[in-house]
Amino acid sequence: MKIGFIGLGIMGKPMVKNLLKAGHEVVAFDIIKENMDSVLSSGAIKANSIESLAAECKFIITMLPNGPQVKDVAFGSIIGNAEAGTIFVDMSSIAPGVAQEIHTECTKALIKMLDAPVSGGEPKAVDGTLSIMCGGDIAVFEEAKDILSCMGASVVHCGDIGAGNTTKLANQIIVALNIAAVSEAFMLSTKAGVDPAKVFDAIKGGLAGSTVMNAKIPMILDGNFNPGFKIDLHIKDLNNALDTAHDVGAPLPFTASVMEIMQNLKSHDMGQNDHSAIARYYEKLTGTEIRK
Repeated sequence: MKIGFIGLGIMGKPMVKNLLKAGHEVVAFDIIKENMDSVLSSGAIKANSIESLAAECKFIITMLPNGPQVKDVAFGSIIGNAEAGTIFVDMSSIAPGVAQEIHTECTKALIKMLDAPVSGGEPKAVDGTLSIMCGGDIAVFEEAKDILSCMGASVVHCGDIGAGNTTKLANQIIVALNIAAVSEAFMLSTKAGVDPAKVFDAIKGGLAGSTVMNAKIPMILDGNFNPGFKIDLHIKDLNNALDTAHDVGAPLPFTASVMEIMQNLKSHDMGQNDHSAIARYYEKLTGTEIRK
């Protein structure tokens, strides 16, 4: 199938490459030349504009930073140029209410839409094993599932439009709090004089073990905070979570606390670090590094 793909950042580039590996034709667009060059060298076709991409492709994916960018692309370029019956899958992480707003306008234009954010970061985007959480009409989900499966090991229908992003917000809360918890725990072991690498080996197979700990503690122990998922992006997600929580009346006190940690790191020029750099907040407080 010919697929239009808009947004070729850390996640978008490998997702396009996995679609190409699966045999799909991909028409790609990004405002950054280096991002375009990366996917063009893998076989993607360059779109001269989002408008031409929307007119050419019956299946369109966006992978953009946040709701305002998705709205700009959807309202300014996709709606009005895409044919009736086109499937539009927004795989960005945005507020559920924004996804619902875009869906309303897409429906008027006879465009079928899913919100389908992902989890797994760059490593799972590269190997095609993302977790993809989808909201929208079940019939549209069934139409799109095979294509989404080229990029993810898990593709789950979560409910009506916006349910995908609600699920993603829950995911991002758990990830953020988990990183904060392991940072506290491993700072405790380090300050108490116990090798954090041995603590990791001892507890990773027990109840405290988690995918988050397995992914992030090796990075922390190596002092490697190169981004797979940036703190700035996690701040964006937690902002959406807190705003949504206020709208629906859900208390998120722990989320608010971790948000303050991330905001502190951002104010110290660490916003472009991986979210595992939450550990650096504790290192700054104690003057002690968590390293093997």
